[in-house]
Amino acid sequence: MSQSRKRGFFITGTDTEVGKTLIASALILKIKALTPNQTVMGFKPVVAGTSQSATGITVNEDLESLKLASGYSGNASGLCPYVLPTPAAPHLIAKSMGIMLELSTMLSAYQAISAKADWTVVEGAGGFLVPINEEQDLGDLAEALNIPVILVVGLRLGCINHALLSVAAIAQRGLTLAGWVANTLDADMPYLHENIDTLRARIEAPLLGIVNALPAECRQQGNHAYPLAAMQFAANALDSDRVARLIA
Repeated sequence: MSQSRKRGFFITGTDTEVGKTLIASALILKIKALTPNQTVMGFKPVVAGTSQSATGITVNEDLESLKLASGYSGNASGLCPYVLPTPAAPHLIAKSMGIMLELSTMLSAYQAISAKADWTVVEGAGGFLVPINEEQDLGDLAEALNIPVILVVGLRLGCINHALLSVAAIAQRGLTLAGWVANTLDADMPYLHENIDTLRARIEAPLLGIVNALPAECRQQGNHAYPLAAMQFAANALDSDRVARLIA
């Protein structure tokens, strides 16, 4: 058993649809490349939004991406304790279904996954303070896991404020912000590089990489997982030396 067992990162984002799954998958591939003898697994505490595969199986594209990156042979739902059907705030969907999202259930599922891996990359849902239930949010989960946080900044109008508020919320929980990733959502965003420079000057944690907009052949198609080529494209944008220092 590796001495680094049960180490990992909590991936959060400045908002929903900012590329957390892409960056989480890319980080899994990066850690694998830097530590070829170790096992890296993805995990997500809750997903909201499912579709039917060509074979009639209920799937979620985030979990399918994490499964692909992890090389996980089981059903993708094994990487997540709560798979909800509707793409909306998880606590609201759960309430409409008569389900209570429990922090203890999320932690137990994480422990089961992390017991199989040297590293576990946990991808949150939406932003850092997305509610789990009436009293708790994903920040509480991150605090309970007590693993370093990596912030995915989706580069679009408003990202500076969203990023700095997220950084402040992470610090308020006493958690370590291990680094942040600039993910380009729109290659034509005005002042794109100036936004990155502003954030670099105001966030003390290291910038782990700038992921350019995905080439057409790498883009996610519908409700399918990211292509492995997309994950590798993003992994190549992560600074190997900086990631290596995080996992040393």
